[in-house]
Amino acid sequence: MSTIRSLTQDWSFTQVGGGHGTKNGEWLAVSQFPTTVHVELLKAERIPDPFLGLNEWEVQWVGESDWAFKNTFEVSAKELAAVNVDLVFDGLDTFASVEFNGHKILDTKNQFIAYRAPVKQYLKVGANELVISFSSAFLKGRELEQAHGKLHLWNGDSSRLHVRKAQYNYGWDWGPVLMTIGPWKPVTLHTYNVYLMDVDIRSDVSEALEVGVTVDLTLSEKISGGLASVVLKSAQNSVILSESNIKVGSGSARAEFRFSPGVLELWYPIGFGKQPLYTVEVTISDWEGNTLDTKTQRVSFRRVRVVQEPLVDQEGLTFLFEVNNIRIFCGGSNWIPADSFLTTLTPARYRAWLRLLVDGNQNMIRVWGGGIYEHDVFYDICDELGILVWQDFMFGCGQYPAYDSFLKLVELEAEQNVKRLRHHPSIVIFAGNNEDYQLAESINIVDYSDETSDFRKTKFPARHIYERTLPSIVQKFCNIHYHRSSPYSAPGTVTTDKTLGDLHQWNVWHGSQEPWHNWDLLAGRFVSEFGMEGYPNIRTVDYWLAGDKSERYPQSRVNNNHNKADGFERRLELYLVENFKHAFDMDSYVYYTQIMQAETLASAYRLWRRNWRGKGREHTAGALVWQINDCWPTTSWAIVDYFMRPKPAYFAISRELRQYTIGMTRKEQKTFANDLSAAQFTITTVLEVWGTNGALSEKKAKLEVTCFDLYSSWTTQFSKDIVLAPNSSTELYSGDLPGQPVRTKQNEVPRAIIVSARLLDASGTVLGRHSNWPEPFKFIKFPAIEDLGFSVKTSSDGESVELSTQKPIKGIILDTEGEDVEWSDQAIDLVPGDPQIVKAVGLKGREAKARFLGDGTA
Repeated sequence: MSTIRSLTQDWSFTQVGGGHGTKNGEWLAVSQFPTTVHVELLKAERIPDPFLGLNEWEVQWVGESDWAFKNTFEVSAKELAAVNVDLVFDGLDTFASVEFNGHKILDTKNQFIAYRAPVKQYLKVGANELVISFSSAFLKGRELEQAHGKLHLWNGDSSRLHVRKAQYNYGWDWGPVLMTIGPWKPVTLHTYNVYLMDVDIRSDVSEALEVGVTVDLTLSEKISGGLASVVLKSAQNSVILSESNIKVGSGSARAEFRFSPGVLELWYPIGFGKQPLYTVEVTISDWEGNTLDTKTQRVSFRRVRVVQEPLVDQEGLTFLFEVNNIRIFCGGSNWIPADSFLTTLTPARYRAWLRLLVDGNQNMIRVWGGGIYEHDVFYDICDELGILVWQDFMFGCGQYPAYDSFLKLVELEAEQNVKRLRHHPSIVIFAGNNEDYQLAESINIVDYSDETSDFRKTKFPARHIYERTLPSIVQKFCNIHYHRSSPYSAPGTVTTDKTLGDLHQWNVWHGSQEPWHNWDLLAGRFVSEFGMEGYPNIRTVDYWLAGDKSERYPQSRVNNNHNKADGFERRLELYLVENFKHAFDMDSYVYYTQIMQAETLASAYRLWRRNWRGKGREHTAGALVWQINDCWPTTSWAIVDYFMRPKPAYFAISRELRQYTIGMTRKEQKTFANDLSAAQFTITTVLEVWGTNGALSEKKAKLEVTCFDLYSSWTTQFSKDIVLAPNSSTELYSGDLPGQPVRTKQNEVPRAIIVSARLLDASGTVLGRHSNWPEPFKFIKFPAIEDLGFSVKTSSDGESVELSTQKPIKGIILDTEGEDVEWSDQAIDLVPGDPQIVKAVGLKGREAKARFLGDGTA
């Protein structure tokens, strides 16, 4: 029988040769296992916390030193009697030499590969010693770069391109330089005669939703004869199918099954159906009935297509995901590693992060290519919650090499991780890399007229990886769609083509630095990256300032170190000064950048969801914000900070991804009296209103539009019955903005008309609401606070607040003194006659404080 024993106890580590971390010959006991060096040095108080102040630069020596980990474990006579005994290393970061009882058994060169070493010949009853010696990945990378040449990249040290290690460790435009090192995944002792080396369970769901299942089993070695059994069980543990006496020949076996539509429940993304999870139990026995090995794998069944077909009313092709014949608008986020120190992440933290995604009405997450192939638990939770996963291969922002030794590492890495991940119903696409084609275009090294080369001898050698190696491995080992890159348009086409494939739309913030109001003009078929920076919660800022009040201003050295984006001061200030009359004290700067981020990102989702029109008019089929999370406490594009404190943008996006939403634009149309005069014209303000419906059936509702003059008691309202088309947007109104006179002079100040639109069901329940304000906000002369009639009432249980007003208010952010509160909404617009209740878990009756535009603190 195959048995696996985890080696988690009695590990110690040392700095080879001694130094800052340990004295020469000093071994420190580890506090946990798996682990990495920084984590242990922190717990042993041998280094300062790199997340605080400028301490990041006090610990750079750690990643440029060599380290060793040692373990002594007992082996029983029973274990020694097994035919085979292997040591299995699920992940070593990164360059390691492994010795067992004084014998060298392994060299490793790839953080993303699991290694297996036979050790029976060196094994003994009683104490056995395992030593793993790690060399500095940074220094090894520099050696490889000297041998193979320097290549182009964005972010980090160029030597990273030669090292198969999490690339963000080298520093990114949102993360620190923290070169981790150590045994970051489990180490186990595997005893066996024969074991199941590969269990490949694949399903094929037809358009009629028939389910075909194949189970392919591969043993570690050939056996003279044996039998396999396959049992399929439901989530309730009831047996759906049991097949035994499957003959094992030449070390492999296959079983095939077919199920009529409806026999098996299908897996759906969140919001479109259930997520039934089945288990397949596989057992291998010899002819005498002795069990050799068993494996259990959780599976689900779904039909997924990436649909790229002509649109009926625009150039180009769709790029959309279809699950079980339902076309899905994908509203979601990009995911980076959730910590600079990966071994500190627990299943509970993963679940909390992914729960935040779902609670924010998102249905897709993209695992970005500069981090890691995530732990199994990450994908397990996505399966359970119904989150669609876009999975990059781990190449990011670089001109990667393709020399033979590098390519062999990549091939094994890709094969192992495709096999590990392929059974997850949540994973719907593999993408070859992040932005590598875009980088190649920027330095003019890609020839898109060439689709047939080997590419290894070209200036863009990694095309061999993305167009030869990875697609062949994906096709061989799974049924998941492969996409050459993110972004990628189509063969022969640049990555910025907005009519094909996916798009990284960085012309807001980066690039041409467009106003965020132009998101509708910047739309692509599937926008897999876009973003805007915003400061985190002030508590997070104070955390990294570590009590140093002299640094508590936006331009301080410490705050500068906790924002890694190039030119962030210019970009933040560009968008702030164009839109807001803002202040520079720390609390105000946090507020204004947060409101700016919320306005920017909500606008993108609102406008792009409008583009999901259904029936061959899916002009934009997805929007994935960069990014949901941080790997350390910092200011970045994240919508939730390192401590899982949601920024106001998180809530603004959540509102735009509800099942029913309403959107508005106001645009000025200038009409000249004739072609000869530039002085005679009229300016008309046009209001457009639309609704979206994420359900699969039409929705009858009432549209209510109310207009307010910010400076008087004037108001007007109109309403009408409407029907929202299923799974699409519906245009509801287009006409002159009520109350806004036609202007004939450029310097004529328009009335400050605020428009509130709501969707109401038959009972009067608000299905969706949105307020549209004149912009830029910096031109608005907000009423005095005492004239607003603004009220914040705390409920009797102290766990919610009711907001009401007699004048429109823009951009309310709630907070209180002391401990955090879990608010259910932020960045709130409030109008008369439409009070809003906000849950406030943990408020405990404390006074809720509100900040908003024009509140007098600027």
